[in-house]
Amino acid sequence: YTQTSRALMITACLLGLPAMVLVMMSLPCVRLPNDSSAIKRRRALVGGVLILIMAVCGIISTIWFPIGTNQEKGLMAFGFSLYAGWVGSGLCLIGGSFILCCRGNDAAMPSRGDSFYYSRRSGRATPLDPPANHGKSVHV
Repeated sequence: YTQTSRALMITACLLGLPAMVLVMMSLPCVRLPNDSSAIKRRRALVGGVLILIMAVCGIISTIWFPIGTNQEKGLMAFGFSLYAGWVGSGLCLIGGSFILCCRGNDAAMPSRGDSFYYSRRSGRATPLDPPANHGKSVHV
């Protein structure tokens, strides 16, 4: 049970990085070339599934380890890391399910043509109102 719990936790840790990269790349503020909304939804789907698998691995190992330790050694006191594992696995389970439930709809992604560009027409900045209480030679 100890080696299996370690293997499950290492698997959960290794699944975390690609899951987070996929979820971050599916955000609407990240735009890649030839990126459509269907591809972004698919990335969010795969990232959410990986986070759920990570949560299941963490839950299994943090429940299996204390049961095996109690049966083998009769140990009933467990450290802070076991409780942190329970909380982390629960949060991953909630987060992965939120990502899967709210991964987006079929609305079209905003294109770069809909972006706002703030620039002046003449190309040079001019003050709107000259300051009334300073002399013309004073530079602030």
